Amino acid sequence: MNPRPKTRTVTLGLLQHACGPNPQENLKACLEAGARAAKNGAQILCTQELVCSQYFCQSEEHRYFELAEPIPGPSTQAFQNLAKEHGVVVIASLFEKRAEGLYHNTAVIIDADGSLLGIYRKMHIPDDPLFYEKFYFTPGDTGFRTWDTHFGRIGVLICWDQWYPEAARLTAMSGAEILFYPTAIGWHPSEKAEYGAHQHGAWETIQRSHAVANGCYVAAINRIGLEQPIGGDGLEFWGQSFVAGTSGQLLGKASVDQPENLLVTVDLAKVDVTRTHWPFLRDRRIDAYGDLTRRYRD
Repeated sequence: MNPRPKTRTVTLGLLQHACGPNPQENLKACLEAGARAAKNGAQILCTQELVCSQYFCQSEEHRYFELAEPIPGPSTQAFQNLAKEHGVVVIASLFEKRAEGLYHNTAVIIDADGSLLGIYRKMHIPDDPLFYEKFYFTPGDTGFRTWDTHFGRIGVLICWDQWYPEAARLTAMSGAEILFYPTAIGWHPSEKAEYGAHQHGAWETIQRSHAVANGCYVAAINRIGLEQPIGGDGLEFWGQSFVAGTSGQLLGKASVDQPENLLVTVDLAKVDVTRTHWPFLRDRRIDAYGDLTRRYRD
């Protein structure tokens, strides 16, 4: 039997930037950022949520369904070309038109040879002021999945999914060494002074907790900038994309308001080391968790 490798390093590239009203310009900017990150050593690239558009879910308007496209489709192909040209794995978050009247918030997972490994459709769909996603997105039906890529076994979840420990756990139980979270989250400007620090702290803490509880890496990719597609105060996206290590420690963090390719090198061999020393998966009482399938325990 061959001994387990002492190191299995891979460099993650988190593509953080602003988005404008022109989808083609947004796609072009993301592809250019991805190419730069690859040339600088990134091996797995991940975009922010809904990378080809501004965050249109600030209002409920039928015209925004025109932004959606099939998967595979033009944007998927563009990211496949990027992956093949640079020999990198790519995770890209897109607005999917699955059929007439059926739309999803979907991530495509592309291997380093440009092949489309599969998709993940966002499972948890929010409905909050300026985050009216239930109007646009059908809840996902792919389940919580992982993919063996050229550079490691990865799981992908999307934005609102990041608040749910069940989603992280089930993805980790499928063998994920890294959990990727394409994200679009920000402040209501009128609330920032009172709640901003607490909101951001909660967002970062819950995801670092997923790393601790599952002994895996977590990469969260957020956008930046103030977006006001319907006028008013809009949303101020808080950036601060980050990578957490297998014990929840911050390994790298991007700025609040600047476009940035955050490159972080991780050692996948530490997943097994961490899970052996902190054996949370071993000690789970699966015989006692049946009530988790209930809405509420009265």
